[in-house]
Amino acid sequence: MATTQWSLDPTHSELQFKVKHLMITTVTGSLNTLTGSLTSDTEDFENAKVTFEADINSIDTGNTDRDNHLKSGDFFDGEQFPKMTFTSSSFEKDGGDYVLKGDLTIKGTTKSVKLNVEFGGMATDPWGNTKAGFTISGKINRTDFGLTWNAALETGGVMVSEDVRILGELQFVKQA
Repeated sequence: MATTQWSLDPTHSELQFKVKHLMITTVTGSLNTLTGSLTSDTEDFENAKVTFEADINSIDTGNTDRDNHLKSGDFFDGEQFPKMTFTSSSFEKDGGDYVLKGDLTIKGTTKSVKLNVEFGGMATDPWGNTKAGFTISGKINRTDFGLTWNAALETGGVMVSEDVRILGELQFVKQA
């Protein structure tokens, strides 16, 4: 089979992160400006190459003050490091789903990560475009990427968890 190129459809994709706040509730944020590509030599996407980029300054948690704090040097330092990127090293079947491994770069630091991927299937939209859908999930430690700001609580614990869950609904469109 020939190599097939797919591009992320940003209007039908979302990338979210979830982190514990005060260790009692979870705050959800989104990265709203996304680009990505998937290159596959097989119809089942095994061993596909995946690249992804998100604009740090598109962070949205529903609270402007918190968003500005996240974009600041205390966290992502969006002025100096405006992009978060991912480049896959493997995309392998694991039962009916996939495991996606690759290099995630945040704030100038690159670490290997593993993400679980559910393949949602393929469909053709009313305009004849072939689409493929994927749900991704995983967890990273934010301090591994230099996102170390925190505050101790009087009751013990910290304000912001080190563990960050990543959740994505990604739709790709096949290129002609």
